[in-house]
Amino acid sequence: MTAYLIRYPKGQGDDLLAEDEPLTLTIDGGWAVLADQHGPCIAVPAHAGATITRINPEDAQPEE
Repeated sequence: MTAYLIRYPKGQGDDLLAEDEPLTLTIDGGWAVLADQHGPCIAVPAHAGATITRINPEDAQPEE
């Protein structure tokens, strides 16, 4: 499973975890676009100040 964590600066939006197989991230004209086999599903404008981190589930540490 591919996952991306989208974090917005405080007060700019709710953080979001997007998971899908396959899920790709591309940059297009100032937008970060997450897409699956059906097409784009999330688009984040560059001016939103969000950070996008790819999460590899195999590397995740189990919660204790």
